Amino acid sequence: MSEMILNGLAILFILVGSLFSLVSAIGLFRLPDVYTRAHAASKASTLGVMFIMVGVMFFFLGKDHVFQPSLLLAVLFIFMTGPIGGHLIMRSAYNNGVKYTDSTIRDDLKDAE
Repeated sequence: MSEMILNGLAILFILVGSLFSLVSAIGLFRLPDVYTRAHAASKASTLGVMFIMVGVMFFFLGKDHVFQPSLLLAVLFIFMTGPIGGHLIMRSAYNNGVKYTDSTIRDDLKDAE
């Protein structure tokens, strides 16, 4: 019985993670500038990979009855490095003078330099 519950959780987490990854991929093609694209790539794909890794952890917990702490370490690593990488991409684009899209209303970093 518990194996069915863990498999159901695994399926749920992997599907949610796949949807986040799909939204991230669509955002990379549809969004107008490098700043919004980097935001989509860093935030949504980080959540997608984290959900998939948790789903894989539940799958192996139900199948082999073995807890994999390395999967939790991978989730923690992705959680810490994904948004930081996206922030660095956006900051370097801003410092190199990449223009915003025409619909951008304000520039919060203009006075921070």
